[in-house]
Amino acid sequence: MGRIVFDTAATLNGWIADENDSLAWLFAVPGGEEPAEGLVPSDATVMVEGRTTYEWVLRETGVLEHPEKWQEFHGTRPTFVFTHRDLPVPEGADIRFVSGSVSDALPVIREAGGDGGIWVVGGGDLAGQFFDAGALDELAVSIAPVALTGGAPLFPRRVESDRLRLESAEAVGQFARLRYRIVAADDGS
Repeated sequence: MGRIVFDTAATLNGWIADENDSLAWLFAVPGGEEPAEGLVPSDATVMVEGRTTYEWVLRETGVLEHPEKWQEFHGTRPTFVFTHRDLPVPEGADIRFVSGSVSDALPVIREAGGDGGIWVVGGGDLAGQFFDAGALDELAVSIAPVALTGGAPLFPRRVESDRLRLESAEAVGQFARLRYRIVAADDGS
């Protein structure tokens, strides 16, 4: 069974999108328009995203008009989108819409992933739901040299230091790359 990783970029003050759900701040950073070599989870056989992230991809990349653009980022991996809405699907994309809780959807997502990893692309609240379900194994974040006044938070949960173990910290271009392993809650035993 593969690991489940929330891997994203964020501002210095913890936002993953601005107040308009835009990532323009990220693309303005040198190297922000495309992840550096080795930053995309290479073992991910499945991607998971929330409705807001999915709609942003549809709107900003023009994949409905140019379906080949879907493959550039998502490849042929199945992509699970958590939503309660009917949304369009780019031609040729393997999109699987799910609603309900992460716990309920997890068996199907894990089955699709096989032995490969599962990449929670966004957003932060969805990643938090994986954390709440005890299913998130790693948090990887590339911190950009940008501060915003508001927007979508990186990880809208209270998580104490006993749940996170720093695995690595490195400079990648203008970004500070941090990887944390998530450990089980101490149940007192």
